[in-house]
Amino acid sequence: METTVRVCTRLLVLGLLLLHAGLQTATVPHESSSIDIYSLTVHSEVSARFARTLITSRVVNRAETVQEATFQIELPRKAFITNFSMTIDGVTYPGIVREKAVAQEQYSAAKARGESASLVKTTERKMERFEVSVSVAAASKVTFKLVYEELLRRRLGAYELLFKVQPQQLVQHLQVDVHIFEPQGISFLETESSFMTKELEEALITSQNETKAHIQFRPTLSQQQQSGGLLNGSFIIRYDVIHTPSGGSIQIENGYFVHHFAPDGLPTLSKNVIFVIDSSGSMLGRKIEQTQEALIKILDDLSPNDRFNLIVFNRVAWLWKPGLLQASAENVRQAKSYTANIMAQGGTNINEAMLEAVKLLDSEQAEPHPRRVSLMILLTDGDPTEGVTDLEMIQRNVREAIGGHYSLFCLGFGFDVNYSFLEKLALNNGGLARRIYEDSDAALQLQDFYQEVAQPLLMSVSFEYLSNAVEEVTQDNFPFHFMGSEMVVAGKLRPQSPAVLSAKVSGQGHSENITFYVTSSMAEQEEALQGRRYVFGSFMERLWAYLTIEQLLEQIVSAPKANQQALESRARNLSLNYNFVTPFTAMVVTKPEGQEQSQIVEKPTEEEKKHSAAHSGSFALSKFHRKGRKHYNPAGSRVKSSPQFGVYGSPARFRRPHPQGARHLSYGGPHPTYGGPHPTYGSFAPAPVLDLFNTMNLPRLPNWMLRKPPPTLLGAEFKMEQLGHELVPVWDVSPWRWRICQLNQYASSSRMGGGASCRACSLLSPPHPPILLPDTPAPVTASVPSIPSTPRLTKVFEMNTEDQGITMPNPTSAPSQVPSIFLPVHGPGVDQLCVDFRSFQGPINLISDPDQGIKVTGQYEVKTGFSWVKVTVQNPELQVHATPEHVVVTRNRRSSEYKWMKTMFSTLPNLKVTMDSTGLLLISGPHRVTIGLLPWGDHKTGLLLLLRHTDRFSHNVHGTIGQFYPTVLLSPSPTKENQWILKAQADYIVTREHRLNYQEGPLGKETACWNVQL
Repeated sequence: METTVRVCTRLLVLGLLLLHAGLQTATVPHESSSIDIYSLTVHSEVSARFARTLITSRVVNRAETVQEATFQIELPRKAFITNFSMTIDGVTYPGIVREKAVAQEQYSAAKARGESASLVKTTERKMERFEVSVSVAAASKVTFKLVYEELLRRRLGAYELLFKVQPQQLVQHLQVDVHIFEPQGISFLETESSFMTKELEEALITSQNETKAHIQFRPTLSQQQQSGGLLNGSFIIRYDVIHTPSGGSIQIENGYFVHHFAPDGLPTLSKNVIFVIDSSGSMLGRKIEQTQEALIKILDDLSPNDRFNLIVFNRVAWLWKPGLLQASAENVRQAKSYTANIMAQGGTNINEAMLEAVKLLDSEQAEPHPRRVSLMILLTDGDPTEGVTDLEMIQRNVREAIGGHYSLFCLGFGFDVNYSFLEKLALNNGGLARRIYEDSDAALQLQDFYQEVAQPLLMSVSFEYLSNAVEEVTQDNFPFHFMGSEMVVAGKLRPQSPAVLSAKVSGQGHSENITFYVTSSMAEQEEALQGRRYVFGSFMERLWAYLTIEQLLEQIVSAPKANQQALESRARNLSLNYNFVTPFTAMVVTKPEGQEQSQIVEKPTEEEKKHSAAHSGSFALSKFHRKGRKHYNPAGSRVKSSPQFGVYGSPARFRRPHPQGARHLSYGGPHPTYGGPHPTYGSFAPAPVLDLFNTMNLPRLPNWMLRKPPPTLLGAEFKMEQLGHELVPVWDVSPWRWRICQLNQYASSSRMGGGASCRACSLLSPPHPPILLPDTPAPVTASVPSIPSTPRLTKVFEMNTEDQGITMPNPTSAPSQVPSIFLPVHGPGVDQLCVDFRSFQGPINLISDPDQGIKVTGQYEVKTGFSWVKVTVQNPELQVHATPEHVVVTRNRRSSEYKWMKTMFSTLPNLKVTMDSTGLLLISGPHRVTIGLLPWGDHKTGLLLLLRHTDRFSHNVHGTIGQFYPTVLLSPSPTKENQWILKAQADYIVTREHRLNYQEGPLGKETACWNVQL
């Protein structure tokens, strides 16, 4: 029986991101095929934070002809593939790890013959995709197996495993099986899923004792059908181990050891921190706005004992205040005000900004002070364009200026940034680099990074072992230990090492030097390991090899060129010895004789990732996953059309004057992402700006669309802003904030690619007052009616200078009245209250129940309802902050953003947070009151508050809503007939009404209630 296997390779890179165990499992049939996945299993074993994951997919072709199936796995970027095989009709074809140069020769020869290849590419921030397509003969079966290994890293107090499960069809045998063994003891365990429903919840079984945990998800066909049929989403496991103020835990197995160190209970060190913020023209728009949002919240998190300052740079560096300032309430307030006024314009002078930051810290070092950690945090989105622009010279200047005294952390915003430059800059100076992805949660990414370094516990940490006991130890000196992180050291034991391994860990604490001592008996450790049921063989040796390679890869980045070859050679040899697919090796997938013989799997590098993101990023089309065509821009920007609107424009933002005064910019060359003039050096205006196309495949915005502004428009700024999932062209004018959209003539067919129509945004210069005219745009059709040659004013939007943005008018009218808040209450003669807010301003304390450990606050707007609601839960600590746009859940200082109507199911100890496809968010738990939130209105302009299980409120509950609990009393008025008085923690006159009740869902149900006006 003849089978054909096709494999292709794309080179991408692993970013220096948080390590996760993750996968996307899918065997994707061709649209017309009959490929059936009859078994899909994920088996993961974790011991001492080292995880080994095996994915097995079994498929059968039930058609009468040859069909093609695609096996896709998403795995963490820092995981190493160790094995892959395909079994076709009983014959197994394994993957063989070889030196990359050897594999590349085979790959090049195969490409010359026109053969295809396996695919490894980046699909998300933390993941890479491995993909193999195979032709399956009629009635034939194929089994795919892939194994990868990784070391889980502790981040913000938790280890995390992320699995993406997307079989895209019903599966007879679908199972995720995870075993965790941690000798230190498991302190907490929680799970989260984006596809879980009430029906699938029954298929999730979690068991845990002091040192072991078992998580199994095994839905039946019936449960899959009841939940909608096709699973599509992520499954996350988070846990932590028990930490004590000690020297940590040492485990020994088969001649190797691993030492985990994360002492608990240490006081936090004060810190000096300099925020170095790029405000060049390329940061214009959402980047600078998200940076401002994040920095304002980070400033609030500074400890009063910290000292800080801000440096904002474009073509020159601007120092906010001379010297370092104490993080007092007044200084923080002034810094937040300064941050809110930062404007993006000009070039990028990284060298000057960094040297200014070092001077600030040097001046602090000259003064006597208690022990402090000195940090610099650089945020930039591009290459240096002003001052010193030679990258190696900047790295050398900064390294010599710092001299090993301070640490530098570099954050690269987006994919235009030179990440390898920032990575080397950080690693040379005791820090690390992190990429910030351009997305709606970029501000949260920045805040989460700061939380990782916000609380230093130790400085200059060193590990010492007896020289006659160990050899080939991984990194054993660390500049800092931060709260929520963990240090890991691994090594080999010498043949004649002592029976007890001793270690000393020393560091500089808050007020004194601290030394920890820890010992571990080899005999006891060996015996304990032999009795462990779920530990895969020789895991300690593989952990040591993994960690050694990972650290070698970092050393290669920062090492002088003369030393790189020796480091690369050692990393390559270890990769080959332990069968790891790393940037120095590749896996060759063998095939039957006569078929393609040169299919390889490679580990990407950071530079390859940058190029991949530019050419096949999130907007790339996939023949398996994308059906139909959207308005698509290969460069990464799209323009969205709508039958309701001729224009989609994101809200204008009021941009206050720059703290250093007006900055006039000039044209600076082609824009790297959108085409046309680059905003780095110049304010410019589109003429006209293209907002709507009827073409189905749009290239990047053409250069002819953009030009310098006339004198009346100086200060106008063109940018691309995010509107939902779309990037749209927008212009900003400072200091006036209004926008006029008018219809222009057809652009020439040569420019528009076939006579597409456009709507352009123009501007009125002052002092003309803005006006509002009715607008009834026609639906977009293939045939566009003629447009008058004389421009016709159609729409003007006015924005008050005190506002932060404007809202586009809705195509359909929202309900004229905000729905009442329904409260199930308890008392004689009354079961439901419907509460209307009439006169509240500012944040409201809605519910506070210390016995329940819950507090609810919110901001109420008369026309839209709640503009935000914050729910704070104690034990476990959790905060949910909801707005009409999204929900942010914060746990262990880690924040995650969720879109409304995207299913989410999170189980914590004694608490559950869920959201269904209707957008109903519920926070519940055993013996707890259930708090619900629901976006309402045609365009989700406000939030509704829902309550369930209100009989669980304690007698200590209070607040604007809490005052009606635990009981109320309804009685007739003693002075007026047909008037009723509700006695709660205050007295209210109530009336009997019928209102829409949204307690059971977004459609609402008319219900009789007692109306209360607050």
